[in-house]
Parts: sequence; structure tokens; C-alpha cells
Amino acid sequence: MKDHLAPLLVKLFARLPLCLLRVLGNLLGRFMWLLNGRAAKITRENIRLCFPELTPVDQTALAKQSLQETAKTAMEAGAIWRNSWAWLDGKIVTKEGDDVLRSKLAQGKGVLVLAPHHGNWEVVAPYLASVANLTAMYQPLENPKMDELVLAGRSKLNISMAPTNRKGVMMLFKALQGGTIVGILPDQVPAKEAGGEVAPFMGQPALTMTLVHGLVQRTGCAVCSCYAERVDGGFKIVVMEADPAIYSEDLQTSVAGLNASVAACVKRAPAQYQWEYKRFRRLPPEYPKCYQFKR
Repeated sequence: MKDHLAPLLVKLFARLPLCLLRVLGNLLGRFMWLLNGRAAKITRENIRLCFPELTPVDQTALAKQSLQETAKTAMEAGAIWRNSWAWLDGKIVTKEGDDVLRSKLAQGKGVLVLAPHHGNWEVVAPYLASVANLTAMYQPLENPKMDELVLAGRSKLNISMAPTNRKGVMMLFKALQGGTIVGILPDQVPAKEAGGEVAPFMGQPALTMTLVHGLVQRTGCAVCSCYAERVDGGFKIVVMEADPAIYSEDLQTSVAGLNASVAACVKRAPAQYQWEYKRFRRLPPEYPKCYQFKR
């Protein structure tokens, strides 16, 4: 029963207009704030760490707004998965930097797109796939019914989903060597077996993936960042140049450039970043531990 309930709710919400989904997301975010559960506590801690220049009152306001924006992303997801590209394209009200992506593709060496958990990241993949073939990594969900729904929703257009294993990594290399687009969620804490380097993110040490460095060095691909900002009437696609340090042969420099690229996106619309994620966990013992609050 539990496995079937979540997909059913997603399908029901997918029928609602985008404006109503955002109203419901706003209400859900307010409820999450009042509940003061895990998501609210993590958000407050992340914002306290990353925005020390803000007053406590402003930090609280940003944390509350972040929960509302994250809830809107969750409410919108089903509609994006279930509707056509024509429907979604009609919701993209403006594009900034589209020429950046297309000019990099024209170089013929493939483009690695960093798509952080910022704005509504479910919009990014269909947009990229409307420009050229896209290969993106996918971590299966525990709920098989939900996994089936999400995978189908993310596999539309010219999108190939690569598993999070060696086979999937080879798919990424092949796609870049073929001159197409690879999409990476760059702000997840890497698994122990995947390896990682500690590099600053928003002024804090963060365990960061090294996969991007390996892809860039082995393929000579171009790199840019992309996110879909939530705006009145729909979404604004933003494509930005990656921090130049990401191309460095030095691993530490490159990884720092990756985090700088993500931070540049976040600073454009801080409330729309997913601050509910424990970004500063799994650090080596010499670093201070975060998230010490009780659940």
C-alpha cells in the first residue's frame, strides 16, 4: 500500500495547474517550518554557516523561505514528469545564457553541465535535451513504483539515464567524447567508495565529488552551470560559465572551482537552493562536526 500511495499522489497533483501547485507548496513549506522537524533544523544550520553576515532575524527569514521554495519544487515535480516538453517549454518564460550552452556545444568536445539542487532542477534536464542529446546519472529509489514513475518522467526526449556505477561513468565519458551533453548534480556528498576531496563551499569545508575533474581532464570537454529559477508564470533558465579553476589539472584547485561554480548559482537566488540537505556531513575527523541537534 505504501509503495503505491506516493506515486498516486504525484499523479493526482500532476493534474493541477502550476500556480495552484505553488500555493500548495507554500502552505506545505509553512507547515514544515512550524513542525520544526529535521528539514527545518538542517536548513537553519546550513544558513547559519553559509550566511554569517546576516542578522539572526534575516537568517530565520531566509530559512523559512527556503523551506517554502523546496516544498514548491516537490509539488511541481509530478507535473514536470507527467507533462510533455511542449507544456514545459510554454512555462519557460525566459532564458539567460542559452547562447553560452550552444556555443560550447559547437566546439564539438561535449559539454558537462553542472545542475545543482537550485530552483527546480527537474526542469533543467528537459531543457538541455531540447538542445542536444543528454546523458545524466540516476540513483534508483527504494520505492519501486515511485522509481518507475520518476525514471519514466526523466527519460523523455533525448535523455539517457546512466546508473551510478562504473557502467554509468563510462556512459558519461562516451557521451562527452561524442560531443553531446552530460548533466551532473554536483552538490551531493560523494559516497565513501566514490572518493571525494574537501573543498570550500560558501565558506565552509565540504566533501566534494572528484568525478567532474576526471571527466574534464580525460575528455577536454567544456563546462557550464545551469538552473531553472522559479519566477512569476513559470521558470527562468539560467546558464552560466563555470569557474575557470574547474579546468585546472590540480585536483584540489579543480574541486574548489566546482564548488565556486555552484556557489555562483546559489548567490543569484539564495532562497531557492535546497538548504534542507546535509551538505557538510561526512567530513574527516579533523573538521568540526555539523548537525549536532537532536532529531
